[in-house]
This record gives sequence, C-alpha cells and structure tokens, in this order.
Amino acid sequence: MALDILAMAPLYQAPAINRIGPKTDPSKRPADPLKPLVLSRTKLTTIEAKRIMSILDEAIYKVELVTLLSYVASNREDMEGMLGEDVMRAVREHEDLCQVLLENVRCLKEKERQLQEQKEAEEEGWLRDRLLSIELQKSSLSPLMQQIKDSTKNVLRLLLSNPQAARLLQMQTQGRSAEAQNFIDSLIELRGFLFEKLLTSPMEARDKAQFLQDISRQNSNNQQIIDTLEKELAERMKNRNAEKYKVETEIENWIQKYDTEMGEKQEELEDLDAVHREEKISLEELRRRHKVLVGEFAQIREEREINSKKRMEAEQEMVRMVRAATLIQALWKGYLVRSLLRSKKKRGKGKAKDKEKGKQKGKEKGKGKK
Repeated sequence: MALDILAMAPLYQAPAINRIGPKTDPSKRPADPLKPLVLSRTKLTTIEAKRIMSILDEAIYKVELVTLLSYVASNREDMEGMLGEDVMRAVREHEDLCQVLLENVRCLKEKERQLQEQKEAEEEGWLRDRLLSIELQKSSLSPLMQQIKDSTKNVLRLLLSNPQAARLLQMQTQGRSAEAQNFIDSLIELRGFLFEKLLTSPMEARDKAQFLQDISRQNSNNQQIIDTLEKELAERMKNRNAEKYKVETEIENWIQKYDTEMGEKQEELEDLDAVHREEKISLEELRRRHKVLVGEFAQIREEREINSKKRMEAEQEMVRMVRAATLIQALWKGYLVRSLLRSKKKRGKGKAKDKEKGKQKGKEKGKGKK
C-alpha cells in the first residue's frame, strides 16, 4: 500500500534540497527513560517474526528507492551512467505517465472551476454535458493511475535486479524531499515499535501490564497524599493570610500615601512640563523670527551697500560730467573770443582800405578840377 501511494508522487518536481533532513538512524535514537521493563531478548527467534520484519524492511527499502525517482528524473545526465540505460528508460516512461496524469488532473480542476463559476449563468443542458465530461475524465484517471503503479513496480524490479545500481541510488539521500523523508522516518519508527512488540513474550506483556497497573495504583495513592497535603497547606495559608492581611493593610496605607504624594508631585511636574513646553515653543518662535530678521537685515544691508555703491558711482559720474561740461564751456568761450577778435581785425583792415581808397579818389578829383 505504501508503494501504491508513492507511485502517484509528482515525478516532475525537483526536490527541495535545503529542506531535506538527515536520514533517521534507529540505532542513534535516545532510549526511552520511561520504559517500564527491560526486554529479556534482543533478537527475534520465531520464523514468523523474522518474516514480518523482513517484509517491513523490504517495504522501507523499496520506499527509499521510489522516493528518489524524482531526483533521478531531474538529474538524468548524472544518473544515467550510474543506473544504466534500462533503468533510465523505465524512469523516463514513468515520468511521461506522471506528466500525463498531472496534466489531466490540472484540466479536470480547471473544468470544475469553470463549472462552478458558470453554474448559475448557463443552461441546464450545458451543465449536464459539462458534468458528464468531467465524470468521463475522472473515470479515465483510474487506468492511468494503474499504469503508473505498474511503471513504478517495473522500475523497482529493474533496480532490485541490479543491486549495485540500487545501492548507489540509495546513497543519494540529498535528493529526497522532506515529505518523503518524514514518511520513511515514520516507517522506521513503526519498525521499532513492531520489533519491540515481537520481542515481547506473553509473560513479559503480562508483567508489563501488571507493572502499569502498579504504577497507576501508586499514582492514585500519591494523588491522595497530595490532596491531603494541599488541604493542610490551604488551612495554613488561610491562617497565614489573616496575618498577611494586617501587613497588607498597612502596606496598602503606605502605598496610598505614596500614591497621593507622588500624584501631587506628578501634577506639579506636569505643570512645570507644560510651562516648559510653552516656553520652548515661544523660544522656537523667537528663534524663527530672529532668523527671519537676521536674513532680512542681511538683505537690507546688502541692498544699502549696493545703493551706496551706485550712488557713489553716480556722484563720480556727475563730477566727471560737470568737469567735462566746464571744460567744454571753457573751450567754447575761448573759441568765441578768438572768433570775435578775428572778426574785429578783419573789420579794422576794411575800414583802413576804404579810407585809403577815399583819399586816392579825392586826389584824382583834385587833379581833374585843375
């Protein structure tokens, strides 16, 4: 039955190596400290017991091989030289069957989801056809599952016929998934229980049952003693509580006094803290305003310096302009004076020439009269 379950494991999935735990070793498990009796035998003596353990050991061995098929399928190149061509061919066929099964299951789930979503909106005839299609697809899964079971048995047969390859595959424990390892650990634990059961003789089983009864009876007696002691303790605690109550009353009074004083101190502290917060807010506001005023003052001083510089430059420019105007006026006045002097000289020379001409005309007239 275990092999039938493992035969349906999804072969396409690679194992999560980082989640795989170490293989459990029964010989390294800690002994049970509550084991009531030590078994007188350490080996199986009857043929039936040996056969039972042999069947269980063989089942565990096969499960260990089957749980590594997914690792083989995902590491074909590395495992082909180790397991041989026949085993790898069988593993590939097994993988193909598993892929077909997974695809059919996926399609079936998708159809069921679509049917659930459109169940209210579609007609009754369409729903009947869809349900029939789903049922037919479900019925087709059984032969495919049987093929996968047969394929698993075929792979096991090939591995068992090649002990060396099976031993090499069994050593690849890092390729087993955590779920498969937990299942194997459970089987090993079951083997331990069964082995202990087969080692226990009827007399030892009877002694064990008697031992458990004695333990239960002793536990009951101990519980009665515990109940009596608890009653005595409760009575003493009651008397002690009466004395403890007086002390508690005094302590409560001191606590109330302490709470009252601390409450007053706390109120005073809260008032001081409120004043401190207000003053801190005012200080922050003054700092903010001071920062703004400093910025404005710096800006105004910079503007004044700029205006003063511009004013000085304008004054210097005005001085230069005045000097230039004065110079120009002086040059102009000199030019006018020189022009006036030149015109006066020209006029004096003209008058002298006119006088000389008049004298000559007078002489000529005198000569004519004569």
